[in-house]
Amino acid sequence: MSSIGLSFGERLADERPRSLTSAVQERLRADILSTRLPPGQKLHIAGLAKQFSVSLAAVREALSRLVADGLVQASDQRGFRVSPVSSADLRDVTQTRVDIEGLALRRSIERGDAAWLASVEKSFTALCAVPHTYPDDPTHHYEEWIVRHRVFHRTLVNACGSQWLLGFRDVLHEQSERYRRLAIRRNTEHTRDVEAEHAAIVHAVRRRDADAAVAALSKHFMTTMHLVELATPKTFGGGDTA
Repeated sequence: MSSIGLSFGERLADERPRSLTSAVQERLRADILSTRLPPGQKLHIAGLAKQFSVSLAAVREALSRLVADGLVQASDQRGFRVSPVSSADLRDVTQTRVDIEGLALRRSIERGDAAWLASVEKSFTALCAVPHTYPDDPTHHYEEWIVRHRVFHRTLVNACGSQWLLGFRDVLHEQSERYRRLAIRRNTEHTRDVEAEHAAIVHAVRRRDADAAVAALSKHFMTTMHLVELATPKTFGGGDTA
């Protein structure tokens, strides 16, 4: 199951990597999601092994794991590189995330108990307590907000009762995160009330209104998609990969 990203949920509790390979994997994952390693960037095994002071085998295994999660591409002739981005892929990821995460949210509302509802409230309160971006630089997310945002969205679906569903959901979240982080650095003209979007989801969850909650979640994801496209016209021009 790790090949579909089920380990993502386990990392929510600040668990330290248990091996050198895992440590390299997590460092590369963080650099890809934050776009410090941009889409299409070649990943040289020897250079990474020297950078992290680990063996070539550890780097190769870490990259292979990231290939399984769709964050890295491998080619027999060209080696490894960060997976490219495109408008078509963004739309595919977003719609699939709407489908998968919407189903997980619907099941959570049907099956979740009082403890789950309390955890949703707690994660939402924690998210609202930190700013979305740095006050003096709206093109960079406040790092603690990123962590709490991830926890909030995962908490919403934790009661769905399916590890397979959560695993697929986690992979899609990471793909969406990469697009969102790529866009915010260029998006200085378009603003949104993210807290209000999250609140709409939570309010529907409180009422156990699955239809309204899924509709609010879908609108939230689609808004992000449209803003990413507006913020990255050169990257997505003509639908070509970057």
